[in-house]
Parts: sequence; structure tokens; C-alpha cells
Amino acid sequence: MKLFDISLFLKRFPIKRAKEELLQISQINETDYEAFLKAKRAEIVNYHLENNTFYRNKVKGEFSSWETLPVLKKADYQIPLKERLSKDFSEKNCYINKTSGSSGNPIRFAKDKYSHAMTWAYHMERFGWYSIDFNSSLQARYYGIPLDTVENKTVRLKDFLADRHRFSINDLSEKALDEMLKVYKRKPFEYINGYTSSIVLFAKYLKEKKIILKNVCPTLKVCIVTSEMLFEDDRILLEEQLGIPVVNEYGCSEAGVIAFTNPKGQWEVDSKTLFVEILDETDKPLPWGEEGRIVITSLHNKAHPFIRYEIGDYGALSVKSTFKKPILKTLVGRTNDFAILPSGKKAAGMTFYVITKKIMEESGNIQEFKVVQSKIDTFEINYVSKEELTEEKKRSIAQTISQYLEPGLTFIFNRKAQLDRSASGKLKQFISLVEN
Repeated sequence: MKLFDISLFLKRFPIKRAKEELLQISQINETDYEAFLKAKRAEIVNYHLENNTFYRNKVKGEFSSWETLPVLKKADYQIPLKERLSKDFSEKNCYINKTSGSSGNPIRFAKDKYSHAMTWAYHMERFGWYSIDFNSSLQARYYGIPLDTVENKTVRLKDFLADRHRFSINDLSEKALDEMLKVYKRKPFEYINGYTSSIVLFAKYLKEKKIILKNVCPTLKVCIVTSEMLFEDDRILLEEQLGIPVVNEYGCSEAGVIAFTNPKGQWEVDSKTLFVEILDETDKPLPWGEEGRIVITSLHNKAHPFIRYEIGDYGALSVKSTFKKPILKTLVGRTNDFAILPSGKKAAGMTFYVITKKIMEESGNIQEFKVVQSKIDTFEINYVSKEELTEEKKRSIAQTISQYLEPGLTFIFNRKAQLDRSASGKLKQFISLVEN
């Protein structure tokens, strides 16, 4: 019984029609794909100019060329949702959600039923690359869960319909990980899906126990990590300890999946339901290969305009990209994940985190850590470990980071039983509390 498809149908998401359109798009030739994208872009822009007062006021004139359209930021959407909806759409006939707030204040947004069905159809297609069927494949899920009774029961029902077993990521103690392993021994999981940091922590536990998870749970096919950065050494660790391929999913709640590792190991960008651009600081498109701001356009969402919408990330498309098959070369991190130093120097938070990570994990003692810039010259490094870092190790870490950044910085090391995560269970590896 296809419970997942039935659940979408009962919510009036036309999943069958969406799958059919996705198949039609797949059959468009590479040579015709640029023209297809231009036509879809023009179609969604003209629709919103005609039916959406909010977007018409943002454009302030006629649609002459793509590059003249405004680039919208999250701040542009900080008005009540009903004032941003298109004609004939309301909160009662749309899918309503909100952003995580990781790159600023969260915003509520809407997707029309067909647009949301297209997002799910694309999601199902990508998971299908690895023989995962949402209607039958049992998922080991590493996401947070609401504590509110009503929301908790709603999530549990969704897990049942989607054939998912949700592990608690609020408690990742050794005892909890022991219990987690017991579940893998008795349930025929086909895939693992969830926040990178939690699954990496479980992989470190497996390494210490000298266990390959595939040997414990032979039905496993793939691990799909999402929502947090996946570093190369963590990917290697996961593949070694889980014994299965590791797929990196990049997306956002507003658009769904933006990029997904294909079977060739490429981070393939969605060109069927989205148009993705890389722009410089003056809103000009950058050539493939150059890093800039990631800007997306939702090609099907008629209820709410996400046209040339800056999602808050920096990245680059590969020079090997085509219009039909764009490849995400790098994802640098959030636009607000930068450390501003006393000298005025600006350092990418994720790059800073990578250096700290490499130094701290050389000892094999650190399970996970989080860097917080509490003052312009002060960084707190909160970490979970079996043993306290020695003073010599702390000085070595501080000296190496100072060489990369600049002298005169203060580093405070705080050993924790576990790290603070967001309400959803996500671990933000670098946070700056200093106003940019």
C-alpha cells in the first residue's frame, strides 16, 4: 500500500500530475533546455506581475529583462503573509511553512498545492537514484522533534505515513547511542537521513566500538545528510563506519532540495523546479566557477513569489555545469557566518571552523565542538570530549588560529557534556554574536 502517496493525495497535493510533468521535463534535450528555462522564468514572472500586488510593487515597472528584476532578500518578506499571496490564494488553500531563521528572522511563506507536489516529486526522484521508495523504504531519521504535545503527535503521524523511525538527537550520550545501535539490529532500515552532526557523532561511536553498521543492519543502502555542512573527512568517516554511500543534500524550506549528490558523485542542482544563479555583490551574474551569493527562483510557485530570492548562502557552480545539469562546486556557508576581527578583517566562519576542527580532532579526543565569537576579539570554543584538553593543546590551538586570523585574540575553551542545538535539533557550528 502506497501510504506516502495516499497521504499527499488526501492533502490534495496532485502528486501523480507532478510526477508526469517532471518526467516530461526530463525528456527535454540539452540543446533546448536554456530556452525551456527562459520560458518558465518569463511565465512565473508574468504570472506574479499580473496576480501579486506585493511582487508588482517590488518590480516597479514592466518586465523588460531578467537581469533588471530585483533580487529579494528575507527582509523584503517581513510583512504579514496574507499581503504577499497572489490573487485567489489564501492560507486555507496553500501549503504553509516557515524558514528556520538560521540566516535572520524566520519568515512564513506559502506554496500552492501543485508547486508543493512538484517539490515532493523531485525529492522522490532523487532518492530513487539510490533505490529508495518513500512508500516502502524504512528510514532511520535524525531530526529534532517538537516537545509540544499536538505538534509532537503530528510529527509522529507523519513518520508513520512516511515509514520512518525517528531517533532522539537531543540525547546523544553513550547510553543513548548504545540503545540506537540495538534498534539497527532489529529493524530493516534501508536508509539513514538527517542532520550531519548527529550522524557523524554516531559514526565516531561506531568507530570506537569497531563496528561497521552495514554488518549490523545489512538492509542499509545509503546515508543522506542534510541541513549542516558535510566536510570531506566526515564523509570518509561516515562511509567507512556505516559501510554505505553518503549523499549530501542541500536545500531550504522555501524551495526544497537545491542540490543532491548524484550516483557519479556530483552535487547536481535542481534545474526542473528551480533556476539557481550565483551573483556578485552588485547583483550581477557570475561565471560558472566563481563564488558568490546563491539566488533561487521557484519556477512553479504561483501562490507566493520566490523570484531572484537570495537564500543567504555563498557558493559556486562548477565550470562543468550545463543549463540542464548544473553542478554545485562549493557551498561556502551562510552570508551571516563571518567573523569580523578587531583589525576589520572579515573571515568566513566555516573556513575558520574547518581549521579549528582539523587541529582539535588530531588528538582523537574531541567528539564535536562549536565556535562562538562572543566579542570582537574573543572566541569561545565549546567542545565535547572524553578528556579535558591539556593547557599545552589549548595554547597550540590558539596559536594556530591566531596565525590564520590575526594576533591579539582571546580563546576560551569550555568542555561540555553536550552542545546546545536549535529547537529543531540542528547544530550551528559557528556563531558570531558580534554585530557586523
